[in-house]
Amino acid sequence: MDVQQAVTAFSQSEKIKCGLIWVSQCLELLQSLPHLEQKGAFKVVRAMISMIVQEISLGKNLAKEASWEDIEKRMNKAMVMIDSGVGLDSVVHLTQALSLVTTIGQRSMSLLKEKGLL
Repeated sequence: MDVQQAVTAFSQSEKIKCGLIWVSQCLELLQSLPHLEQKGAFKVVRAMISMIVQEISLGKNLAKEASWEDIEKRMNKAMVMIDSGVGLDSVVHLTQALSLVTTIGQRSMSLLKEKGLL
């Protein structure tokens, strides 16, 4: 990974981490909503996940890192669970994606620190 890719990976990882944390918290909050309101809330969460997946694709294209593929797989599993009506159980896949994204951010940050840019 070169410096420009490290900057991009670091930036994308921070943005994606925030999104994953927000979505996970939203899914936790959904449990307290009445059943009829949950359906609409899941649509909003699904839209948020779609936006996060777009950011993951951008990171994958701009900052070559093998882990982006695994992150996409975890996100796809979360989407399938939401579409299948067990969206509350998708948090486990979002947490796994968060862990992988954090690793990308740490690697990027280490390279940038090594180069004296952070």
